[in-house]
Amino acid sequence: MRRVDPGAGFESWRKAARSLLAEGVAPGDVLWEAERTGSLFGEEETSSIATAVKLVVPPAFMELAKEVACHGNSRRWALLYRLLWRIARLNERSLLEIASDPDVARARLMAKNVRREIHKMHAFVRFRKIGENEEGRERFVAWFEPDHGCVDMAVPFFCKRFANMDWSIFTPKGCAHWIGGELNFTPGVEKNPCEDPDALEAIWRTYYRSIFNPARLKLKMMQAEMPKRYWKNLPEADLIGELTRSSASRTQEMIAEEGRAVRRAPNNGYLGHLQELSAAPVVKEPQDASLEEIARMIQACRHCPLWENATCAVTGEGPADARIMIVGEQPGDREDLEGRPFVGPAGQLLDRALKEAGLDRSSAYVTNAVKHFKWTPRGKLRLHQKPGAGEIEACKPWLLAELSKVAPDVLILLGGTAARSLLGPGVQVSRARGLVEVPHLAKRVVLTVHPSYLLRLPDEMRKEAEFRNFVKDLRLALA
Repeated sequence: MRRVDPGAGFESWRKAARSLLAEGVAPGDVLWEAERTGSLFGEEETSSIATAVKLVVPPAFMELAKEVACHGNSRRWALLYRLLWRIARLNERSLLEIASDPDVARARLMAKNVRREIHKMHAFVRFRKIGENEEGRERFVAWFEPDHGCVDMAVPFFCKRFANMDWSIFTPKGCAHWIGGELNFTPGVEKNPCEDPDALEAIWRTYYRSIFNPARLKLKMMQAEMPKRYWKNLPEADLIGELTRSSASRTQEMIAEEGRAVRRAPNNGYLGHLQELSAAPVVKEPQDASLEEIARMIQACRHCPLWENATCAVTGEGPADARIMIVGEQPGDREDLEGRPFVGPAGQLLDRALKEAGLDRSSAYVTNAVKHFKWTPRGKLRLHQKPGAGEIEACKPWLLAELSKVAPDVLILLGGTAARSLLGPGVQVSRARGLVEVPHLAKRVVLTVHPSYLLRLPDEMRKEAEFRNFVKDLRLALA
């Protein structure tokens, strides 16, 4: 058994490995161990190996070996020599392509751990200012405690990013110094030499508190990316507990504030008369009211919470004696702001389809199954949300009142919400599309898709085909 000192890193191990290969020493006959006084081995077995040979190996092995050499496991040298022996002596040139090989898998896992440690070093090194040199160049220091000896591989990132200042990174596994544009390395130190905080830390803590987003907080994921062992060297670490404990309440405050911020000024005539409409006397039963009285009752409706975040209720529009009545789902963003049904993108597509089908929208009564806009904030947008069963049921009396007052010959239902409101929860548009036998609602009932479904289709050819089917469904109202 031969004991060999691998030295301080990859280059010293590489030189020793070349000599061992030249002598034909098998991996099982080598004990990779640094020289120490009081060794159990005799002095004759600790002599260094000076023979050197030129060795050609795949570039992939060199890249892998440099990363594995940084790992903290003392068995890394034996693993690398075993791989090198198999590639060079046993002619297994494609060995690294066999991911299931135990040696290859172990080496790749070590390399992955080293790369991850480099990433952590890039993320969690915090510099502290300690002064300036005679030329006015700022001087910074940082302390980091890596699991692996990856300082050499990690510092090029800092050289590029902080090239205009002098800095030193101290770690137990080696120190790096960037002074005047030159990089030097020194042995590691056991204790943090830069524990005194500087004025920049207070600024950084204030900044961190301001950018901390409680709505995106996932504790398990955060601790996976930022393990607690790094926290003691992070100036913002003592804020994390406080910020996470208050995350739930802060999230609700953000949602409420964002909702207020994105709610734009309305462009309709309803809001100026909301108090008047709410206070106006109406008959007790909607079925006995006129369409104007039904509109007043809808504006004053508080049967479900949707009114709280809507600009106004959007009631039906069209002649009271219309032959065709069209029922959609609910108002959208534009409808909520203007107080009229089907004036947004879906309404524009509906107008185009009605025209191609030979129908005149101005002679039809157009309304929605749900009268208030249900939405959720997303940045500066108000995104549509599908109404729930309770909200559909709360609005159903108003829709029935409109249907009773108009008494159309043809009823066109657009989408699943309209179908659920008047046909029941078991009806699916995809299965019942076309003419539906519901004589108590109208002589002819047509069930088809909502125009917003067509707008969401990503494929242009399919969108055009579905639009033609939509027009075909609308033509059923002409028979």
